[in-house]
Formats: sequence, C-alpha cells, structure tokens
Amino acid sequence: MKVESAEYLFEEKKKIEAWENDQKGLWFWEKIGRLPFLMLDKITPKFIQDKIGLAIDELGSYIQTGGQYLVKEDTILKKFNPNHSLWSEGHNRNDFFSNLPISKMDEIADEIGNSRTKLATIQGATTGIGGIFTLAVDIPVLLGLSLKVLQEISICYGYDPNEKSERIFIVKCLQFTSSDIVGKKAILEELSAYNQGNQNNQMISQLQGWREVVTTYRDSFGWKKLFQMIPIAGIIFGAVINRSSIGDIAEAGKMLYRKRRIVERIHQLESI
Repeated sequence: MKVESAEYLFEEKKKIEAWENDQKGLWFWEKIGRLPFLMLDKITPKFIQDKIGLAIDELGSYIQTGGQYLVKEDTILKKFNPNHSLWSEGHNRNDFFSNLPISKMDEIADEIGNSRTKLATIQGATTGIGGIFTLAVDIPVLLGLSLKVLQEISICYGYDPNEKSERIFIVKCLQFTSSDIVGKKAILEELSAYNQGNQNNQMISQLQGWREVVTTYRDSFGWKKLFQMIPIAGIIFGAVINRSSIGDIAEAGKMLYRKRRIVERIHQLESI
C-alpha cells in the first residue's frame, strides 16, 4: 500500500534537510555556558554536588537496559487507536506503521511535544522556587524528561526504545540539541548510518560515554540555570528555561525520527 507519493516524500525530506542546515549550533553567549558551572561548583555545598552526581550516574543504565527511564509503549500506541490492540488480527509493528500516514505520526508527535513542554514549564517553575537547592533536583529531572519525550516520539514513528540501538539514537538526539555547528554536523553524519541500516557497531563505538553526554547537555544551558539559583525569581527563569529546552529537544527528535521514516519509505518505493 502506497501511503504517500514519491514526490511528497522527497519534498518533505528536503524540508528536514533545510532544517538541519539551519541548526547553526549555539550562539556565543550559549557557548560560554560552562563558565557559570565552574562558579557553581565552587559555591555549591558538597551534599548537593553528590546528589547531582548520583542522579547522573543512575542515568548511565539507560543505554544498557533502559532502567527506570523506559516509557510504557502502550500509552503512546493507544493514541493511534484507543479501542483495541494495534497488533491484533495478526499485524505487527512494521505492518501497522508501514501503512500509517506520516501526517498521523506528526500529529501524535506534536501532541506529545506540546504536552511535555508544558510539563517542563511547570516543573521548572516549581524547582525555581528554592534557588540553588532545588536546582540540584531540576537538572536530573530535566534530563529524565528529555529522555522520555524522545522515547515517546520514537514510538510515534514506529521505533522501539526497548532496543539498545534505539536508545543510542535517542542519546545522539540529545547530544545534537546541545552541540555547536561542528558537533551537529558530526552527529548528523553518525545518524545517517541508521538510514543505511548500520545501526549498531559504528554508533556504539562513537558513543564516548553517558557522563560526557550529560555534562555537555548540562553545560550548554549553564549560564541560564545560574539565574535560577535566585530564590523566588528562579520561578520565572526555571519555567522559561525548561520550556525552551524540552521544546528544542522535542523538535529535534521529531525531525530526526521523521527523516528516518521518510528515507525508509523512499527506499521502499525505489525497490518496487
């Protein structure tokens, strides 16, 4: 069953590639985001630093097993069909998503992105109340929410975060949002391996470690988080920063997963 025409798929692929070219990385004032965290380390009580460190270490299990950060797939799949199982009547994941219009996948992905962005806004405002002490909670929680929205978007486009290769792709999406223009270009080249079926060895060998990913992600918005250290006023900064962060991550996840699905369909048409 041909869901979209070849012309439509190629045109949508061009739009995503234009978006990729527009990702100019971080502005100068964002690149100096590491500096405030050097200051923060000096003034933050040791018990708060230890708490952040433990939370970051726990996230390391995500790559290997998914751990506590795996989302429930059924919750997302029911958005496509709330009445019965999508895999009923002898159908499987590939059968269902191969016959599903990309526009429907986009619709659910946008719904999830908007929902998670609103949640991040509330969470950022809540943790902004206590300044530096609740900042220790905000960073690992925001990382966990980032992983969740990327997993949910992966499911929207027919990919399974229970697979280790997909969790690596998700981590790469997370890296993409916080990289400069050189880093973004390198990551896009790595992600292209997924469009060619090379999903395991190359990507795994290029992943330099979860702690480095988390550190880069944290530092990329470090100076902005510095303002959240101010009690009460941190409510506004926390809400705005978290909303922007999750919004950017949801957009990147949608674009990168959407491109994979489009490229797969183009390959299918070419093989007919």
